Amino acid sequence: MYQSRVIPVLLCNLEGSLVKTQKFKKPVYVGDPVNAVRIFNDKEVDELIFLDITATAQGRRPNFKYISEIATEAFMPLCYGGGLSNLEDIRAVIKAGIEKVAINSALEKDPDLITRTADVLGSSSTVAAIDVKKDIWGKYRVAVRNASKTLNIPLIEFAQMLEQKGAGELVLNSVDRDGMMEGFDLKTISEVAHAVSIPVIASGGAGNLQHLKQAIQAGASAVAAGSMFVFQGKHRAVLISYPSPSELREINEL
Repeated sequence: MYQSRVIPVLLCNLEGSLVKTQKFKKPVYVGDPVNAVRIFNDKEVDELIFLDITATAQGRRPNFKYISEIATEAFMPLCYGGGLSNLEDIRAVIKAGIEKVAINSALEKDPDLITRTADVLGSSSTVAAIDVKKDIWGKYRVAVRNASKTLNIPLIEFAQMLEQKGAGELVLNSVDRDGMMEGFDLKTISEVAHAVSIPVIASGGAGNLQHLKQAIQAGASAVAAGSMFVFQGKHRAVLISYPSPSELREINEL
């Protein structure tokens, strides 16, 4: 039986520390990402998404040396995002051992970067990351640059454009639910998933197995989570976890 992917998300900063955020703010140190990757190896995770959340804000290139260290430790496919704005750096990231690249803020001024990337890597390795947040009127807006800026283009139109330009997957991340562990934005997931024909990875808000199942039922092809796999209990103690094989089967039972 086909099982939807369940993907841990690792957020890192310039220093190479593993951090977690809430609504893209207040990064809290939670450990060493290399150790986290080793633990996820033992748990046989489907895939990992590794994001440098400070690269774009600081206007710097990806830390290729550190990416290589992470990739060397990982026994599963890795998707990297952060500071990717040109094909040269994307090639360097792939050379460092990454299987997929997630492009986000660069799409504001250069959406054709998706096409150029897909031409080189193939669509299966080209991921478009869409951050979504509500404005003061409750309207969903596409956000870039760590959610510090929103775009005028409607969400569905933006998602469809990225598919047309060659993206093989979309990561749909809710800024408002990031790190809150209160559940996904199911309405947005459903609308985007039904508007495109490529896989949609739901991210932002997962706190338990039921949340993961709900996102898949809403139309997500895969689910991603950060805090859920790092924090345990109401006091958010740091303890890396991942669903057991039986729990993964349960998530996929519609």
